[in-house]
Amino acid sequence: MPGAAAAPIVAPGLRRNMVTICAMTATIMQALDTTIANVALPYMQGSLSASQDQINWVLTSYIVAAAIMTAPVGWIANRFGRKRIFIICSAGFTIASVMCGLAQDINQMVLFRLLQGVFGAALVPLSQAVMLDSYALHERAKAMSIWGMGVMMGPIMGPSLGAWLTETYSWHWVFFVNLPFGIFTVLGLLVFMDETRKDHELRFDWFGFMALAIGIGAMQLALDRGEQLGWLESNEIIAEAIVSVIGFYYFFAHSFTTAKPFIQFAIFKDRNFIGGCVFMAVMGLVLFSTMALASPYLQNVTGFPIMTAGLLLASRGCGTFVAMMLVGRLMRYIEARTLIASGLTLTCASLYVMTGWTDQTAVDSIVVISIVQGFGFGLVFVPLSTVAFLTLPGQLRTDGTSMLTLVRNVASSIGISVVIAQLTSGTRDAHAVLAEHITPFNNAMQMPNVTGTIDMATTTGRAMMDAIVTMQAQIIAFSRDYQLVMFVTACAIPLAIMIGSTKAALRKQSQAPEHAAVIE
Repeated sequence: MPGAAAAPIVAPGLRRNMVTICAMTATIMQALDTTIANVALPYMQGSLSASQDQINWVLTSYIVAAAIMTAPVGWIANRFGRKRIFIICSAGFTIASVMCGLAQDINQMVLFRLLQGVFGAALVPLSQAVMLDSYALHERAKAMSIWGMGVMMGPIMGPSLGAWLTETYSWHWVFFVNLPFGIFTVLGLLVFMDETRKDHELRFDWFGFMALAIGIGAMQLALDRGEQLGWLESNEIIAEAIVSVIGFYYFFAHSFTTAKPFIQFAIFKDRNFIGGCVFMAVMGLVLFSTMALASPYLQNVTGFPIMTAGLLLASRGCGTFVAMMLVGRLMRYIEARTLIASGLTLTCASLYVMTGWTDQTAVDSIVVISIVQGFGFGLVFVPLSTVAFLTLPGQLRTDGTSMLTLVRNVASSIGISVVIAQLTSGTRDAHAVLAEHITPFNNAMQMPNVTGTIDMATTTGRAMMDAIVTMQAQIIAFSRDYQLVMFVTACAIPLAIMIGSTKAALRKQSQAPEHAAVIE
């Protein structure tokens, strides 16, 4: 059979439990590092003597490297063996994390973050492939519930953990925290994980990889730096957009005309996998865009300190955690497409409530809506992660996990860029409209409770009024952003019909050979 075959399913016991834990720690390490460093950037900037533009490369370098190196994970694992690559990437990620914490200047930091992204790109898709291969088909929902907790909880808990480590110790510990988990993961994989078969006849499609790498890398740079540079007003962004289009054109043109393309397009012949990709894109966009909006809203609009904001953000993770504990059992009785549609509906409803949030919104309302939204995320994520691989052949599983991760990363980058750009422009536009009404001829400005507090004839009074107008403009901009994300979520709900019957597929495959390949 071409490609590396899936590993035989491991019988329940110590070995499978240890492989599960190691896969989870690898997932959590990588997922945490997508957000944990954000809150430490101001502290790094002073310590590393970097400008604002330079310090942003700490995030950009990691995102771009991880995006480029996610695509070839399937080929590398099939060629050299999944266990070997998983161990190398876990060790490399851990070492790069320590080097980031020891960096003495911005050049070293960017270099080590690049290495961290290169090694970290494989952790999530490989851990998902390992989890899928470690559990029989009827246990996949439980396995994806466990794995999904790491993927979903990591980005949500990252900001609060990063804030606590930075304030309690220093920004260096944002990276040092990976060391014990990395050592544990490497040792555990060495002892308990089985190696997959290697296909030594595989040849690397260098042209396809380079074209895709250029397309993805240029697109990620444009998305990450567009808001800072003014999007199409910047020659750099225009150049990156052109390079990205050219890279993708040559990739697809080459892939459809070569005998052995870089990406095995056979994965896209599976209806369930295509449905999983669609909903993973929606989840990446909604999860990360709302996360990008939540932190500035809690700190800039409601005025909560960073630690309080982090705790409030964690409430969404609690909802996700509860849903993922329940959904594995629910999938025995309820179709996956029903759970996905229900989760998206809950998410859509929570976003509708969030469009009405102001600076006076009560804490209990924020917590309740965050829990409901997190619960909706959990109802979607586990079924789609299970369904995507329900009918996909085992030899395509690693390619599928890397593609699913790539889809989520690209969608999240697009979502974050769009909502932050709209937040900036929306605040500016709303401020301009509101400021037009601040005139002596506005009766509201002549009311006693206004004139007694704000004297527009003084500099202090005008500054106070500008702060009030800016606050209201931000609230309007946040509301419009939540409306946009809600619209995208609502449009995705009818697409649940793309997913086939989960129960029918389980019945059909209940006697598949895969279930007989259990290690005693």
